Amino acid sequence: MNVSKPKIGVFVDVQNIYYTTRDAFKRSFDYRQFWQYLSQQGELVVANAYAIASNNDGQRKFQDALRHIGFEVKLKPFIQRSDGSAKGDWDVGITIDIMEAASDLDVVVLLSGDGDFELLMNKIKQKHQLTTKVYGVESLTANNLIQSVDEFIAIPSHLLM
Repeated sequence: MNVSKPKIGVFVDVQNIYYTTRDAFKRSFDYRQFWQYLSQQGELVVANAYAIASNNDGQRKFQDALRHIGFEVKLKPFIQRSDGSAKGDWDVGITIDIMEAASDLDVVVLLSGDGDFELLMNKIKQKHQLTTKVYGVESLTANNLIQSVDEFIAIPSHLLM
């Protein structure tokens, strides 16, 4: 009997995961362990990591490491506004990519605690009858996002470095 593995799409809000794991655990997220774990759950057909372009050598090495693991790294410039505030989020880009990929997937995995993704996760679940999962730092993940998905996974210690 040939049982096909579920087709998984993983979408990582890198900034959100960096700051929430740092603030909550004083540790970094282990993307390699995460990749290995997800690979055992099914076939990773889309794996995008969304980050901010930087001239920082450490950031470039980190992004290269993500590529080496298998992620497609999507970069957006960091925008410094004239009033001193900054802009650099990927919410719309992540949303578009998930909406475009959803019809080819069985499972959508989002790494983010951002409550802005609630509408997206509800919509793709209804429209495509797929399984939605969010990995995040429980204390720093919006309740509306947790409630919008089939499964919320609080980032376990084995996925931290």
